[in-house]
Amino acid sequence: MKKWYLFFSSSEATKKLHQVGGELQYANSQRLIKLHQLGEEMGADFPLVLALVPWRHQVNIITKCKSVEEAAFYLKECVLKGWSRQTLDNSLKANLYKTHGNAISNFSQYLPEAQSRMTQEITKDNYDFGFVTVPADYKEQQLEAALEQNITRFLLEFGTGFAFVGRQKELIVGGRTRRIDMLFYHIRLKAYVVVELKVKPFDPAYAGKLNYYVNAVDELLKGADDNPTIGLLICSDKDETDVRWAFKGIQTPMGVASYDNVQIVSPSNLLPSAEELQARVRLVEEELNT
Repeated sequence: MKKWYLFFSSSEATKKLHQVGGELQYANSQRLIKLHQLGEEMGADFPLVLALVPWRHQVNIITKCKSVEEAAFYLKECVLKGWSRQTLDNSLKANLYKTHGNAISNFSQYLPEAQSRMTQEITKDNYDFGFVTVPADYKEQQLEAALEQNITRFLLEFGTGFAFVGRQKELIVGGRTRRIDMLFYHIRLKAYVVVELKVKPFDPAYAGKLNYYVNAVDELLKGADDNPTIGLLICSDKDETDVRWAFKGIQTPMGVASYDNVQIVSPSNLLPSAEELQARVRLVEEELNT
């Protein structure tokens, strides 16, 4: 109890925990909104987020976390995702705090504060594409196709709240067809998310194309109740300085992430085995004899 008090009693911790409570209210959970309203009515200074996380969860968090920021992250995840203690322990061991979010972006500059925080949290610095298999010399279209074929797993890697709208989404601009690699809608953000895939490292020219597509979606698809469209470029590698300089002067909210662990299949594995060939021959013979 003493360690818990020392961890959460500082003014810095109190401020951060109240901030998390405000972010949870933005998540549009009726239970959280009511608790937030109750706290305001009572004038309570106690961070209500702590009332939503089981005691043993909190003990594990303060035992493993080195900062209030890190602890606040795990508290928020426990509330939003209903983590069991085992799930929390696994996430602490995997150091999820260090690997979540943090795509290089300009979100904080061009989005309202609450929306910016959420957008930063739902985008990753690096995406694990270990669930897709492509040839050694794969092109962007092949990577897109592999992701679409594994869209359920792709959505899990993206995180909660994403809905898949389509691949090669067609937009007509000035009488010409433009196609977005992949288009999503985030339910909690209430915003479209344009995803462009590149099988090469980041190039500054990519920023202009992503900016164009984000503006096009804002003009052609975004509804009156939707928040500003988000752009996310996922490429094989990136350099932060390159990205920051490429984003200068661009006022649409965009981020850049990388991917890894794509499974490469050798050409020999693409050929049917002898057994598969024999089976196909038998099928052809049966069709000829009927």
